[in-house]
Order: sequence, then structure tokens, then C-alpha cells
Amino acid sequence: MKASPPLSFFLLTLITAGEAAADDLFSGQAVPQVLTATRLKQSPAAVPGSVTVLDSALIKASGARDIAELLRLVPGMMVGYRTGNQPTLNYHGSSASEARRLQVMIDGRSVYHPGLATVDWTDIPVAIEDIERLEVFRGPNTVSYGANALMGVINIFTRQPLDSTGTRLKVTRGQRGIADYYASQGNSWDSGALRLSISGQQDDGFDHDETNAPYRDSRRLERISLSVTQQLTPRQSIDWQLAAKEGSNQRPYVYEPLFPGITLGDTNSDVKASDYAGSLRWSFDQSASHSLSLQSSIQHWERLEHWRACEAEIAFSPQLAELWSLNSDYVRRFTGNPFGPVPAGTAQERALATQIRQQLASGATREVCGTANQNIRETRYDVELQDTFSLSDNLRLLSGLGYRHDQADSETYFSGRLSNQVWRLFGHLEWHVDEHWLLQGGAMFEDDQLTGSSLTPRLAVNYLITPKHGLRAVYSQAVRSPDMYENNANSRYRIRGMQPQPFGQRDADYFLHARGPGNLEQEVIRSHELGYNGLFADAGLSVDLKLFYDEIHNMISEPLRADRFAPDNSHRMRFSGAETQLDWQVSNADRLRLTYAYVDFSATSKTDQRLTARNSGSAGWLRDWGMGWSSGLFYYGADRLNERRFERTDLRLAKRTAFGRSNLEVAGVLQWRLDDEALTWRENNYDDRRLLYLSAELDF
Repeated sequence: MKASPPLSFFLLTLITAGEAAADDLFSGQAVPQVLTATRLKQSPAAVPGSVTVLDSALIKASGARDIAELLRLVPGMMVGYRTGNQPTLNYHGSSASEARRLQVMIDGRSVYHPGLATVDWTDIPVAIEDIERLEVFRGPNTVSYGANALMGVINIFTRQPLDSTGTRLKVTRGQRGIADYYASQGNSWDSGALRLSISGQQDDGFDHDETNAPYRDSRRLERISLSVTQQLTPRQSIDWQLAAKEGSNQRPYVYEPLFPGITLGDTNSDVKASDYAGSLRWSFDQSASHSLSLQSSIQHWERLEHWRACEAEIAFSPQLAELWSLNSDYVRRFTGNPFGPVPAGTAQERALATQIRQQLASGATREVCGTANQNIRETRYDVELQDTFSLSDNLRLLSGLGYRHDQADSETYFSGRLSNQVWRLFGHLEWHVDEHWLLQGGAMFEDDQLTGSSLTPRLAVNYLITPKHGLRAVYSQAVRSPDMYENNANSRYRIRGMQPQPFGQRDADYFLHARGPGNLEQEVIRSHELGYNGLFADAGLSVDLKLFYDEIHNMISEPLRADRFAPDNSHRMRFSGAETQLDWQVSNADRLRLTYAYVDFSATSKTDQRLTARNSGSAGWLRDWGMGWSSGLFYYGADRLNERRFERTDLRLAKRTAFGRSNLEVAGVLQWRLDDEALTWRENNYDDRRLLYLSAELDF
């Protein structure tokens, strides 16, 4: 078989790195550790999969204002935008408008919304200034984190309060309406510490749509968070967090009335977004070989969206709603020519169509207006007990039990309230057979009240050349449960305060009505991976290589449109290819970072082909120039995101000045699009391919 360019690149990387730092294979320097893969602290060479770590230095040098933009530094991560305030991310690809297959956590607390199976990247209630690092497990990980970790896990670790003492103030201003701020205060005492931070973000989104008309997609948000750690005894500690976020996101109003001449009503369909969260973690080190932890959290999300809507009176006809429930295809044929002959159909369909024709003849095309909404409130309660036990010097067992209660409340999406309960039991066994061979196996059993039970396994073999260099072979399965809306939707727009009143109704239902099938199965992925991870510590070089072959079955791929609501499990997708990432501390002053992903794919749904680039990657150069000057230069590229090329260069230049115990850093970020394409969708356009914003940060 002909070798692909990525494989040649991998081999060249290994050979070059090996020749440059072969003596390092047996050095005694400390090995870094990661946590996200299995919940156990492991060296990257011993992990049953691929992990990308974005540390604080890299986060700062990137100049990114958002988590979504940070993830462009992860190989294989496809970053797109529905609008300026709606990023959408998928690992390796699939739908360009929905991101349903990644588990995202903040300090172990999932921010995956249960009702609509989304992650609200814009509204995650954490400031980027509070992030210590991101760990991204690139691959299925239901075994450790349950259903919805189908394609990967993004774990956001915030700075420890003990590392956040003092005061930090930061303001950012720039083009496209950028106006951000951040302030934090940290204090410590003999047995604990706390950090309180407030922050806000604001920008105008994209400038214009494909017709050169202004685009309504700005955002404004404010956040507050409190993080506290308390050492109860030498062996026990408690960590708790509170977070809240309030803001608004503009939405473009794109509805098309049934008949010409109807006004659009109020184009202000903006979303008021509120998030509230609290979590508590108790940790107990019973001995050097045995520890327990209990974590609980409660979260509440509100998305309130209402607007004044206008339509023809016939859209609220009870007979038209009944006909839609009987046969939506018949309604489409009928409304395509509402004044023509009654289409052929059953006797009941023709009778209803005749009544609707009479209503039209009596003037039911007149304009009526009222207030519509797409409000939804979601609440999650989660509690989990985890036990970590070293059975011997070469055998570790992690096990746990968890319970989650999800609730969604929406008149529009569910005609009321819907709830779900999930029980989970999980375990992971790590066995060092000898100094080179490491066997790992794990499984997660979940019982979901709405979708049934599932058992997902993972098996991995690692060959450790040294503690810092390892080869791996991994097989895993993972699932994604259909969300409440996909499976159990009972959706209809209730228009209130109608004037004039259609058919004598002050509050009326729009005729479209979407119902979930109620019998959707879980999506299933079967993943195969071969890889290498190596740390050449003396050379300051870390390398990760990955070959993969993944198949997803039972995919729910149909767009969840109210007028064509027909989700099913009929689709599948295949990914194969290779990835690499290199991080090289060339000297005390210079650091280079490279990522590349080649993804070959096939999908039965065109929707799932949209956000997959065959070639994508990034390159970064971090430089400390001395005298307080530093810079970060980055390139990001993808050859196809929804049929559009993406290339951008970012430059961050900063100057840090000390004033006694205080430090002031002034920085500028310039982003320059190298392509001339709309971003992901044709509506997403900027007037200028360049973006400049400046920041000033003071800590004391």
C-alpha cells in the first residue's frame, strides 16, 4: 500500500527526534502526568489513548479570548461557527451545525446540556484567565465519563486558589466591538484559600451576511465565580465552587411566512442566557495506596428567547394542525398550491383540506400577530463516588458509582417538563506486567431511564520502552444517548396575545407539531488506535503520533427542523487517518509547537460530511525576547470546513513591566485571515480580514 504523506512525516519525526535526543531515553528526570484519560494520574506514555495538554503558557501566548479558539491547537479538532456567538466543535468532524459528541467538563463537572445535547461554548461560565490548563482526550471515552463522550473529552482545569493569591485586573478592547474585562482576588489562610473572579465579554460577531446585509449575532455576557479549597485534616480536604453567568446573544430572524405580504414582525429574537452552577468535592486519602472522593454538583441553564411573530391566520387553523398530524407530506403538497384543486388523499385528508380551503376563501390569509417563544430551562443534579486502590506496586484499580438527574422544562420543545435518571457504574484496572508491558482494561455500565442500558469497554496494551517513551494499541467502544429533544420532543409554537384573534383564539398553536419517535437507539462507535508517545526531556521535545480507524453506527444525523422532524438511527460514518503533535522547548527563550491531522472519511449523510477537513493543523512559535518582551506567532489551517478553506495567522506581542511587587503587562493581538472565505457558513462574513485587539493586565 502506498504510504500517505502523514505517515512519512511521522517516520521522519521519529528518526530526527531519536537522533537528536537518543541519550535522553534513560535520563532520570521527572515524568509529567495527565489525569483525563482514565481518572488515574499517568505519564503520557502510559495513557490508553491520545491526550493533548494546553498549558497556561500556551493559552496566554495564543491570545485567544474563547475556549473554542484555543481548541484549534488540538490535532483533529474541527472548529466552526453557526453564527458569531455560536461556535460548533467536533473531533474529526460530522455535523457543521451541531456538536453533540464531545464531553466537556470544568474541574470534573460536565457542562453538556441534557435537553438539546449541546455545549454552549460562548456561555461556558469560566473566564479564560482562570484556566490553568486544558486536557483533551482525543478519542472515545465513555468508559471513564459515560455516554456523550463519544468522540472525545475536554477537561478544563481552573487555577488552584492557592496559586491565585493577590489581585489581577485586565481590560481588553479592539475592533468588531470587542470589550472584555476580568478581575480576581485571591486570599489564603493556614488551612485553605479562595479565589473570587468576575469577568465579562462583548463583541459584534460577523459583519454581514451573504447579501451584504448587517448580521444580528453579537454577544454580551458577565460571569462571577468563587473557588474555595479547605484542608480539613492532613488526609481530608474539601473543594467547592460557585459560578454564575448572565448575558444575551443576538439571533438572526429568518422565518418565511406562508403567504407573501406578511410582515416579519419583530426581528429581535435574541436569547437571554443564564447559567448557575455549584459543586462540592470531598477527598480522603485513607492511606498511601487508597483514596476516596465524593463529588456532587447542581447546574441550571436558562435560554429565554421570545419575539413578536406575524403570520397568516390560516397557520393557526385547528384543521390544518390536525391535517399536519395525519400527513405532513400532504400539507406540503396542499400549501404548495393552496387555491388549486384539493390533492388526492384519504377521505379524511380531503375533508380537512376542503375545510381549510373554505377558511382561505373566507379571508384566513389576513395577517395576525402575537408573541412566540423558544424558552427552555434545564437542570442537572449529579453525585459520584470514586475509589482508587493500589492493590500492589504494579496493580491499580479505580472504581466508582454515580447518579444523575436531568430535567428540561419548555412549553415549545416539550409541551411542559421532561426528566431523566441515569445510574452508572465504572471501573479501570491498570496492570504493570513488568517494566515494559502495561495492560489496561475498563468498562462503564449505564442505565438510562429514557434510552435503556449500555455497557462500553476499553482494552489497551502499552509497551513502555522507558517511562517516557511508549507504544500503544487501543480498542474501545463508546455510546451517545439520544438527547431529550431528539427522542422525546413534543414541540409546537404557542403564540400568545394574538391580534386580531385567529378563529376566536387569543392564544393559538402554530400548525407545525414535531414529536420525537421515543424509540431511538444509542449511537455506537468502535475505535481502533495505534500510537506512540515520547518525551525527550534533555532536548525539551515531546512527540505524540496516532493512527486511527473509527466507525460510528446508529447515527442520528437528520437536521432537527420543526417542519421536517424525523430523527432516526439510519446513518453511519467512518474515520481513518493519522495525527501528530510536537512540542519542543528549543531553548530557554524559544518554544515550537506543531500539530497535523489527516482524516479520510465517508458518511451516509451529507450533513455529517460538512465539518471534516482532510488536512488540518497548527504551528506555533513562542519567544521570550528578554527585558519583559514576549511574543506568540500561530498559524491555523484546514482545507475544508463545510466546503470552505480556513487559514489564519495570529500574532501576540506583549511587554511586561515590574513596579515593585506589581506587574503590568500590555499586549496586542493581530489576527489575519489568509483566505477570503466565509467562516463555515456563507452567512458568516467580515468586512476586513484583519482583527486587532489590545489588553492591559495588572497584578499586585
